[in-house]
Amino acid sequence: MLRRRLINIVILAGLIAGGLLVVGLSSLIAEDAASMTDVNAVVAGNTEFAFDLYARLKEHPAVKEADGNLFFSPYSISTALAMTYAGAREDTARQMAAVLKFPSDTFLSGGLSATASPWEQGRLAGAFAALEKNLKAKPGEKGYELNVANALWGQKVYAFLPPFLDLNRKSYGAGLKEVDFAGATEQARRTINKWVEKETKDKIKELIRAGDLDPAAVLVLTNAIYFKGDWASKFKEENTKNATFHLSEEKTVETPMMCQKGSFDYVEDEDSQTLVLPYKGDELSMVVVLPKEVSLLASVESKLCAGNLRFELALVRKREVAVHLPKFKMTTATVDLGDILQSLGMKDAFSLPPADFSGMTGKKELFISNVLHKAFVEVNEEGTEAAAATAVVMAKGGPAMSPVFRADHPFIFIIRDNRSGGILFMGRVMNPVVESN
Repeated sequence: MLRRRLINIVILAGLIAGGLLVVGLSSLIAEDAASMTDVNAVVAGNTEFAFDLYARLKEHPAVKEADGNLFFSPYSISTALAMTYAGAREDTARQMAAVLKFPSDTFLSGGLSATASPWEQGRLAGAFAALEKNLKAKPGEKGYELNVANALWGQKVYAFLPPFLDLNRKSYGAGLKEVDFAGATEQARRTINKWVEKETKDKIKELIRAGDLDPAAVLVLTNAIYFKGDWASKFKEENTKNATFHLSEEKTVETPMMCQKGSFDYVEDEDSQTLVLPYKGDELSMVVVLPKEVSLLASVESKLCAGNLRFELALVRKREVAVHLPKFKMTTATVDLGDILQSLGMKDAFSLPPADFSGMTGKKELFISNVLHKAFVEVNEEGTEAAAATAVVMAKGGPAMSPVFRADHPFIFIIRDNRSGGILFMGRVMNPVVESN
């Protein structure tokens, strides 16, 4: 009987955390690609950013509403924001580089460069391009399916600078697709969502919700990632039995528990056990960090960071392990990461002034209005299927912006006499579908 709680995040090494040791970085350097040092620096930065995000997201209201379940793709978020960073300048670029842990000339010595020059952004894009090229799995070549797609969605006839467009097209494969945010906002939203659905094999629907776009939007930068892999050692369906899963020290539920015994990379310390479950082809794996007791979850999470994970994975050894892992499937709600990114220090990018994305248009006229993310995962006896998508919405500031008044939550209303100012009626709507007697 399982008396411990599985941490409510699946760390797909080399996929959602941007490449955690298991990818095999020695295979990432192709002809004319970025240097090994550059790729290593990008992977290290992406991984640190992944754990920064995890620490903030686990406290997010949407996660609490989902009983604490959490799943996201740091790689998708980092890539979408890297595409955005290509147009950032001055303090906006420096803040983005610091929060996203993007490397610079002084990255390996622990610092950030004084300026974010176009050369530096081009170098970063080259490293992302090399990483993405080698992560993508060609059919039948790697034993798993992994696809990454990027796109820019721009307001038609809007004047974006050619260097910004060229960098995103050449390094990220993100060509510009014109839509009409100003005149056909809803149609633009549906078009982008349809692309996301296609690139994630219909796993991510409605990434951009009604109301997330308004006519002031001029650019949306999107990343979509899809993964499907079979376990190197599959669980047998006949061994899956209902078992008790402890939600807390007091509450339990019954859930289908997969079981197998085999040789796996494994290590444990006084608080937790770490298990590595490889996928077919041995290039990707799932790392499961399991607190030894339900009460130790918070303690284990507090120590969860890139350095500690590297340390744990360096200590794993092949052991005969009896594995009990619950089947699970979840689709997270769309989360706007804006508040989290600002709390981490990326403040300038979200308001105008001081946002400086003059590398996109030549003017300081754009700011980030939303960073939207949604993810899906299913783990069963065969393996894992996962998908995620990220959209960075850029809006134009100034008088042309339209306010959005969406009464989709409780509100107060007053009926008054405009001549005298007297209040005739006053009330509060908490539930508009309940008719009170």
